[in-house]
Amino acid sequence: MEIVELRTHRRSELVDVTRRVQEVVDRSGVRAGIAVVQSLHTTAAITVNENADPDVQHDLVAKLDQLAPRDEPFYRHAEGNSDSHLKTSWFGPSLTVIVDGGRLVLGRWQGIYFCEFDGPRERRMTVQVVAAEA
Repeated sequence: MEIVELRTHRRSELVDVTRRVQEVVDRSGVRAGIAVVQSLHTTAAITVNENADPDVQHDLVAKLDQLAPRDEPFYRHAEGNSDSHLKTSWFGPSLTVIVDGGRLVLGRWQGIYFCEFDGPRERRMTVQVVAAEA
C-alpha cells in the first residue's frame, strides 16, 4: 500500500489522480489484478468520471452544491461542513479498478478523481495494488 499526498485548492473540486494511481501500479510490478483507491477523509471521496472535458467536473460540482448547499437551517454539525459529509457519503470513500497488462482498465474518456468537498486542504489517499491469483 502507498499513501499519496495531494493539495487541493478550492472548497469543492475534482482532482484527476489517474496518473498518480497508475504510477503506484507501475511501482508495484503487478501485471494483472486490482487497484483499490481510498480517501482517508470524511469530507473527500473517490470516483471515476469523464476526463476529456473539464466542464463535466464543473457541472458535477455545481449540481452537488445545489443538491447539498453549504448552509441549511437543519444542519447541526458545529464545524459547518455537513454538506461535505453528505457529498462524500453519496460518492463513497473508495473504488476498485481492474489492472491488466500493468495498466489501469479505464474507458477512453474515464479518469480517477479525488473529490474534495471541504478544501482547500492537504489530503491523503491510499492505493493498494493486489495481484490476481495465478
